[in-house]
Amino acid sequence: MKRILLPLLAAAALLLQPALAQENFPVNGVSDNRPQRYAFTHATVVQDYQTRIEDATLLIENGKVVAVGKNVTIPPGTTVHDLKGRWIYPGLVELDASYGLPPVEEKPRASRADGPQMETNTPGAYAWNEAIKAEYSAVSDFNAKDSEAKALRDLGFSTVLTHRHDGIARGTGALVTLADDKSHNVIINPRASAHLSFDKGSSRQDYPGSLMGAIALLRQIYLDSRWYTSQQEKPFVDRSLTAFNEQQRLPQIFEVKDMLSVLRADKIGDEFGQQYIIRGAGDEYQRLDAIKATGARLIIPLNFQPAYDVSDPLDEMNVSLADMKHWEMAPYNPMLLQQKGIEFALTTDGLKEKKDFWTNLRKAVKYGLDKQTAIKALTHTPAQLLGAGNKVGALRGGMLANFIITSGDVLEDDATIYENWIGGKRYELKAMPAQELAGMYRLDLGGNTYNIEISGPADKVKFRLMESDTTGHDMNALVGENLINLTFSPAPKDTSRTQLVRLSGWWDGRNWKGLGRNEQGQEMPFTLSYTGPAKERKQADKKPAAALPKPGEIPQPFLAYGQVKPLEAKRYLIKGATVWTNEAEGIMQNADVLVEDGKIRQIGTNLSAAGAEVIDGAGKHLTSGIIDEHSHIAIQGGVNEASQSVTAEVRIGDVINSEDINIYRQLAGGVTAAQLLHGSANPIGGQSGLIKLRWGKAPEEMKIQGADGYIKFALGENVKQANWGPHYTERFPQTRMGVEQVMVDAFTRAKAYEQAWKDYNGLSRRAKANATAPRKDLELEALLQILNGERFITSHSYVQSEINMLMKVAEDFGFTINTFTHILEGYKVADKMAKHGVGASTFADWWLYKMEVQEAIPYNAALMHNQGVVTAINSDDAEMARRLNQEAAKTVKYGGMTEEDAWKMVTLNPAKLLHLDGSMGSIKAGKDADLVLWNDNPLAIYAKPLKTMIDGVIYYDLERDEQMRRELQQERARLILKMQEEKKNGGDTKPVAVKQQKVWHCEDLSGLNHVHHSEHEAH
Repeated sequence: MKRILLPLLAAAALLLQPALAQENFPVNGVSDNRPQRYAFTHATVVQDYQTRIEDATLLIENGKVVAVGKNVTIPPGTTVHDLKGRWIYPGLVELDASYGLPPVEEKPRASRADGPQMETNTPGAYAWNEAIKAEYSAVSDFNAKDSEAKALRDLGFSTVLTHRHDGIARGTGALVTLADDKSHNVIINPRASAHLSFDKGSSRQDYPGSLMGAIALLRQIYLDSRWYTSQQEKPFVDRSLTAFNEQQRLPQIFEVKDMLSVLRADKIGDEFGQQYIIRGAGDEYQRLDAIKATGARLIIPLNFQPAYDVSDPLDEMNVSLADMKHWEMAPYNPMLLQQKGIEFALTTDGLKEKKDFWTNLRKAVKYGLDKQTAIKALTHTPAQLLGAGNKVGALRGGMLANFIITSGDVLEDDATIYENWIGGKRYELKAMPAQELAGMYRLDLGGNTYNIEISGPADKVKFRLMESDTTGHDMNALVGENLINLTFSPAPKDTSRTQLVRLSGWWDGRNWKGLGRNEQGQEMPFTLSYTGPAKERKQADKKPAAALPKPGEIPQPFLAYGQVKPLEAKRYLIKGATVWTNEAEGIMQNADVLVEDGKIRQIGTNLSAAGAEVIDGAGKHLTSGIIDEHSHIAIQGGVNEASQSVTAEVRIGDVINSEDINIYRQLAGGVTAAQLLHGSANPIGGQSGLIKLRWGKAPEEMKIQGADGYIKFALGENVKQANWGPHYTERFPQTRMGVEQVMVDAFTRAKAYEQAWKDYNGLSRRAKANATAPRKDLELEALLQILNGERFITSHSYVQSEINMLMKVAEDFGFTINTFTHILEGYKVADKMAKHGVGASTFADWWLYKMEVQEAIPYNAALMHNQGVVTAINSDDAEMARRLNQEAAKTVKYGGMTEEDAWKMVTLNPAKLLHLDGSMGSIKAGKDADLVLWNDNPLAIYAKPLKTMIDGVIYYDLERDEQMRRELQQERARLILKMQEEKKNGGDTKPVAVKQQKVWHCEDLSGLNHVHHSEHEAH
C-alpha cells in the first residue's frame, strides 16, 4: 500500500506547485526555479471550438501552452499524465462578473419623504451627475480572493472580466484569471473594457428619474466628453469626461434589462460611432430580426425560470400568457440566436444559483443549441470580444495554460469536470479515477468465482453481479483514484442480508486485488480481473432517444393577441359603406373606397378593381382612424423626467414600448395614431413621440416618419409641486409666477446659445483655433428649435390666467403655441386663443377632479370650436382612448355640434394639431389608408369597430379577434398542463406573484427613482 501511495503523493505535491513566474516579491526561503512542465497524453483535445483532436497530447510549461497534437515530442523530465478516455477543453471565459471587487453600496430613494437631491454629492473633480462614474477603474479596487474565485472555477471558468455594476457610465473592467495567487499575477489586462447601462445604480441624485432621462444623460455625456477633450485649454477639470473619452477605443459593453433596450442601446451606439457588445436579458428571441439588424454581439444569461405552480386555478389566472410562454421559450433563446447568425457569449450572471449553469446549458443544447456554438460562446467569442484571443479561449502555443479535464463531452448530462488548470496550476474539482473501468470482470474470492459487469463512465460506474448473460443485481461500490470498496451478497435472494461480503483493494494494472471479509468476518484475498468488454445490450433494451423539444410559436409582440406571421398590406375594395370623408363631400351614402399600396386610391360609387379583396361595407360606416393627440400608452421606464424644471433634452421617442397591450386595445377602439406625451411634472418637459399603432412592429417602425417635432410644456399645480408632499420644496419653481420665469429664462438662454454659435462659426479658421467652441447642449438645442419654428409646443393647461401668460411669453419670443391640452378654462379665453393661432385638445366632460378644474364645463369644446379654435378631444388615459368615439359624441349633446364636426374632433382636428392632416385625418385619395369600418354610426354607443386599418394593413379585425380569443384559451390550457407536468415530474416550480401593468398618467413619478413595475401585458 505504501509503495503505491507515496509516489502518488509526491506527484500531487509537484502538481500543486505554482507555475514559474518572474519573482516580484521577496522569497522567504529557497527559491524554486525548476520548470513546471506537464504532458497530458491520449486525450481528446478540443483545441478550439471547431478543432477536436483524438488521442492527442497537450504539452505545457511554466503556465503556457507549448504544443498540442498527435505527434508532440515530450522532453525528458516532463510529468506525464495519461488521460485516455478523458477530454480537454480550453478554460471558460466569463464576461460579466464583479469578482474581487467590493460590493456596491446601494442607497435607493425609498420614498418622497427623502426629499430631492439636485446636485452630485461625490467629492472631487468629477461629472456633475453621480450616475456617471467613467473615472472608475476596476483594477484599482481588484483584490484576488480564492473564496470568491472557487465558485466560478468549480464550473470550469478560468478567466473573468470583472467590473463594477453601478451607474450609467461605469468605468473600465479588468480581465483576470481565477488562479489562487497574488492580485499582481492574475491580471491579464487591467483596462480590458468600458461599461455602460441605462441604470443609474447607487446614485441618489434625482436626475435621471426615467429611462428617457438616462438615455438623454448618456447622449449628453458623449457630446460633453468630445467637446471637453477637443479644447486645447480646458475651461475646467473634469476627470469623468477625460476618462470617458479615453475609453472610447476599448470594447464597449452595454448592459440592458430587456430586448427593447438592446435596440435602444444600439441606436445610441450608431449615433456616436460605437458598436456595443450588449449584455442582454435572455429574451432576445422575442425580437430576433430587429436585434439581428443591429449587428451587435451579445452576452446572454441562462437564467431560465422555473415553472409557475398553477395547481390552484385562482393562482393561474394571475399568470400572464407572456410569462408562461417565456418560461417555455427561454431555453430556446441561444438556439434561435444561433439560427439567426447572431454571435453571442454566455454568462453565469443572472443565475440564482451558479450550480445551475451546466444544467441550463445542457438544457439549451437539448433544445437545439449546437454544441460547437455552445463551446464557442464560452471560449472563443468572449476572448475575441476583448481582443484576448491570443491568450485565452483556445489551446495554442504561447497561450495561457488554462484548460479543464473532463470525463467526456462536457455538454452531456453525465459529464464530470475533474480538474481546472489555470496558468499551469492544477485545481482538483473531483477525484479523477485512474481510468475507465467499463467491461466484464471475473471475481475470484475464497475459491468461488463470480462474473461482474462494470458499466458507465469512470466517475459514475455501476457494478452488477451477473447471474446470467442478461440478468444480475447491483453491487455497492466506492471507487477512488486507486482504491476500491465493494459490498455485495452472493445470494441475491437473501433479504436478511446476513451473507454480505465486503472487499477492499487497490489497482494492479488493468485489474484489482486486495482482501475481503465474509459475513462471519473471515479474511480472504480476492482478485478482480478484466476479461473483456461488456456485452452489447439488445436494441430493444435501450431506451429510444428522446425527441428534441420543438419551440412554440413566437408572436410579435410577445403577448396575448400578438401576430405569429407579420400582417401585410393588401389591395382592398370596401363596397357600399356610409363613408365619413371629413372632406367637402361630407358623409357619402353607399360609397366605395379602393385601398392600394397603403394609400386611399379612389372614392366613388360602383368601383371595381381586379384582384382586390372585397370588404362588404353595406350597412356599415367607414371613417378615417381616430387620432389621440394626448396619450401616455406605449412608454417604458417612466412618463415624467421630473427631476429638473427644464428637461427639453429627453425624448419619448427613445422609450417607445411596442409590447404594450394598450396598443391592441386601442386598435379595437378605432385608434390608429397617437402623440405620446411627456407628463406634466415640470414646466418644460420632454419631446413627444408620434406613432401609428402598428401592432407587432418594433418601436422605430411605429414612428411616423417625417412628422414635425413636438414638446410638452406644463402649467398649474403639478409643475409647482403643490401635490408632491411637504418634502418637495427645493426645486424651483414653487409658485405659478415662478413657472413663467422658468420659461422666460429657458428661452433667453436658448437665444444666447444661438448667438454664441453664430459668433463662433463667424470666426476665421485661425481665430477658431484659439477660441473655445460652445458646448453642444441638447436641452438648449430643443428650445432653440421652438424659437426657430422647428418644434412645436403642446402645453398642459387649465386656468385662464396661465393660458394668457404662456401665449404672452410665446409672443414676446416671436413664436406661437401650437396646442393647449386639457385647457378646461379655454372657453373663457377662446377669442384670444383664436387670435394667437393656438389649437385646443380637451376632455369632453371631465371636471372637479382637482382644484384647478373646478370651473370646467362640458360645453368647453363646442365654445372653443365656435370661436374658430381648432379643437380636438383627447384621452390622456389608456382606457378612455378605447371610446374616444363616444367622447366625441358628447359634443353633440353639450354644444349642439353637428355629427360631422363632432367626428372631426377625434380625426381631422387632431391631425391638424399634429400637422399630419396632409396624410391622415380624412378619407381622400392620396392619403394614408388609416381607416375604421364600424358596425353602426361611429358616434353611437352601440358602435364598435369591425376592422381597423393602418397604411392598408388590417391590424384589428373583430372576427379574427374572436378566433384569437379561442386560440389563446387553448394556448393557456396547453401551457398550464405543461407546467403541471413539470411539477409532477419533479421539476422546480415557483409560486404565482400578482403582476400589474403600469399604466402611465400625466402626474406619475415612477421611474428610475422608484420601484420598477412590470410593463408587460398581465392578462
